[in-house]
Amino acid sequence: MSAGKVPMARLDRLLANLGYGSRREVNALVRDGRVVLDGVALKDAGAKVPVSPDLPARMTISGKPVDPPAPLTILMHKPLGVVCSHKEAGRSVYELLPHRWRARMPGLSTIGRLDKETSGLLLITDDGPLLHRVISPRSHVAKRYRATLDRPLGGDEAAVFAAGTLMLEGEADALAPAVLEPLSPTEAYLTITEGRYHQVRRMFAAVGNHVTALHRDRIGGLSLPDDLEPGAWRVLDEAGLAAIFA
Repeated sequence: MSAGKVPMARLDRLLANLGYGSRREVNALVRDGRVVLDGVALKDAGAKVPVSPDLPARMTISGKPVDPPAPLTILMHKPLGVVCSHKEAGRSVYELLPHRWRARMPGLSTIGRLDKETSGLLLITDDGPLLHRVISPRSHVAKRYRATLDRPLGGDEAAVFAAGTLMLEGEADALAPAVLEPLSPTEAYLTITEGRYHQVRRMFAAVGNHVTALHRDRIGGLSLPDDLEPGAWRVLDEAGLAAIFA
């Protein structure tokens, strides 16, 4: 695609992929005059329409802005008590999004996971290349966690984590160096560049401590906004996407 050229898509296919219903249901929306582009009700469900990032500002469905087209990336403040997988038991982060988004194609996936008892910054996307770039070990995207601990820090944890020699139980490879910033005797920031299973909790366990609360507040140069309440989310713009890799 040449620079500046806006991709086009059939209206019925576009809206079906955004979760607005089957092709037949989308045809009914169009027939009833409920799909409006640039102030004009569309009459042909097979018409080609421009799929640009500003589409929600130009198109409405039943009087409401159309959902953002792919590629879509969401920044969520994941609350405690919800899971990140479609397969895990319990309420999932996807249930915090509009119901029709579960029918979007391509589907939405979390970029990495936070366990049920961890809160904080979570990215959800339908952009496969972005997902793989963020989680790839080659990208070295840092993730910062605020950990509350059962017992006071001993004083040598920062050196142990920074050495790049710490082994987790059941694993054959040492962890990459990590940065510990004590905040109080029982609180600290821990910044890691990997995403191993329950890594932060297991790191503190390896030095004889136990994490009682865990919250992620940063991925790369992207921070969790102070005004984003638990369970709330917002669509990430180009500046936000760039901040991840800053």
